[in-house]
Formats: sequence, structure tokens, C-alpha cells
Amino acid sequence: MIEENVLVVPTALFHELGHFQGFCRDVERYRKTLLASENVLFRPRSDVEKDPSFKQLIPYMIFSHTAEDGTVRLFQYVRGKGAGESRLRSKRSVGVGGHLSAVDVTKNGTPHDFYREGMLRELHEEVVLGSAFTEECVGMINDDETEVGRVHLGIVHRFELTELSLQSNEPDLIESGFVPVTEMLRDLSGFESWSAICLEAIFGAKE
Repeated sequence: MIEENVLVVPTALFHELGHFQGFCRDVERYRKTLLASENVLFRPRSDVEKDPSFKQLIPYMIFSHTAEDGTVRLFQYVRGKGAGESRLRSKRSVGVGGHLSAVDVTKNGTPHDFYREGMLRELHEEVVLGSAFTEECVGMINDDETEVGRVHLGIVHRFELTELSLQSNEPDLIESGFVPVTEMLRDLSGFESWSAICLEAIFGAKE
């Protein structure tokens, strides 16, 4: 079996741009430089999963719907036993995403926006989206307080749906559905750390 080569950036570069813990709304301070061709590397996933000198760059997509009465609901799920990242299994999550792969760099033999190509590939692999939407890149997420977080860096995208039409496309994304944000904020203990951080940073002050 051929091992996947995933996109990483040097952790030292992240620190040069401005290290933060938690959520940062200043996406452009980081994204352009981190995704510049001279800075991105693709390394075997097994080599970097426990190597904090690199950050695996992850698009992290959140799906929301705002009702006429102002109620905000988010798509959530539980990571099943077969989920790719074993350290996150059985955790609740509001984020869909995954590693960017070397296969995303070219499409039909021509250069293209590999970050967006990889993000959309992950989206279609994990969910079936049946609604129109608007999309906004809302922040960066970093969590050096967990084993998983120390080797990952997230770029957070919020998809605002016009309808509650989204289903899991992965058998390992279980117990999925839309839940009011207010209900989630009452108890964040069962969520993976990235989801808990996003819930508080994006929705906590509004709900």
C-alpha cells in the first residue's frame, strides 16, 4: 500500500508569522505565506503525525443554517471507530476536513489551486451537500495543548446553508445532524478540541 504524502509547513515558519493558541481571525496574516510554493512540503503521513517540527495544514469546514427566527444550527457528528484519526474517535465534531495530499497538486496534468482542490475533495468525500450556500474563511485554529493539535494547523471555513440539507457520506461519521448552537455551548466536554474552540470563538459571544 502506497503511503499518503500530506501537506505540511514548518512549525518554525508558523511561529515567525505569529504563534497563537486557540482561534485567530487574521487569516491573511498566515494563509498566503503558508501556502506559498516555496514553503509547502509534502511528507509521508507516518513521519509527521508525531513530529511537532511540522504542522499538517487542514481545511476545517463548518456548516451552519440560520432560521427566520435567528436560531443558528450547526451540522455535528460523532467520529466512529473507523475514523481516520484514531486519537479523535468517539469525539463530537462540528468540523469536516482532512489532510491535503500530493495528489491535489495537479488536476488533469495542469497547475491549479491545490488547497481549494483538496478542500473540495474532502468535502465531497465526507458529506453530501444538498443546499445552496455562501462560504467564508473565518479564521485559523491552533491547539498545542493536545497531542493531535501540536502537529496540525487548521484553516476554518464557514458554509452558511440556505436549507437544512446535508448528510454524512462516510459510515464513520455517525449520529449526525443539525443541532442549535445554544445547545452545544451548554456542554463542550464531549467535543474534540478544535470544535470546542471554534464554537466558543465564532458563536459564543453571539448566543
